[in-house]
Amino acid sequence: MSEEILKQLSEILEQRKGADPESSYVAKLYSKGIDTILKKVGEEAAETIIAAKDGEKSQIIYETADLLFHVMVMLSHFDLSYEDITAELGRRFGVSGIEEKNSRKNR
Repeated sequence: MSEEILKQLSEILEQRKGADPESSYVAKLYSKGIDTILKKVGEEAAETIIAAKDGEKSQIIYETADLLFHVMVMLSHFDLSYEDITAELGRRFGVSGIEEKNSRKNR
């Protein structure tokens, strides 16, 4: 079910790229450009951190959902999707975090 939600959201985000900014929050974000999108990602990240610090599970879920949504808008802006991220996570699966971090130094 959760992957289906992400797939549906990705499809809707793509559809909103061409929508009237007056008719859609996402279309308005796209129309304002990447700086506005990144500002929203930052705001939602900060709100997620505050919710986690407070330890209220329902707020952590709520704020993390907002963060994930805005990250997906950012990815869509660059013609990327959650599938690109899960593929990268899959590539890293079974690799120690230390080993993966060291491999980035060689890029």
